[in-house]
Amino acid sequence: MVNMSKQLAARSPANPLILGKMGSAYGIRGWLKVFSSTEDAESIFDYQPWFIQRAGQWQLVELEGWKRHNQDMIIKVKGIDDRDTAGLLTNCEIVVDSEQLPELDGGDYYWKDLIGCQVVTTEGYELGKVTELMETGSNDVLVVQANLKDAFGAKERLIPFLDGQVIKNVDLTTGTIEVDWDPGF
Repeated sequence: MVNMSKQLAARSPANPLILGKMGSAYGIRGWLKVFSSTEDAESIFDYQPWFIQRAGQWQLVELEGWKRHNQDMIIKVKGIDDRDTAGLLTNCEIVVDSEQLPELDGGDYYWKDLIGCQVVTTEGYELGKVTELMETGSNDVLVVQANLKDAFGAKERLIPFLDGQVIKNVDLTTGTIEVDWDPGF
């Protein structure tokens, strides 16, 4: 009976956002490796509850604990106490409701909000739309899929996300990113 009420309380995420993925089982007591796609890997634990999808259903994941192990992070999920059961979670994406994410200061953006934005130069030339972001170590890079009839014959452009220098304005309401960038590049 207790479990049922818990499951009802855990509604499925309204705005699902993937923050990482469960890895392979670790050891024999039900621990699993976890891969985080948050900028600071450990901050994946700041966002709770986690959801996973199994057999097309959302499932709430409760963590009993986590720790660093060599280069990996490993987690212990409540109710999973052996290697075989843990193995069933391998490759499950870790999802949170994006409403749980903190509001960001001006000038900071979540990658998920930039994907799909149109990129336009300060002169008004449409460079295309953001399909993904890459981390290069020094700065993030926008991967921009060029428009089909691009005057410069570009298929995609890599534009460094340098606030102020290259990125002049980000308007998430209109989904536009204004950049100071040579379209011939």
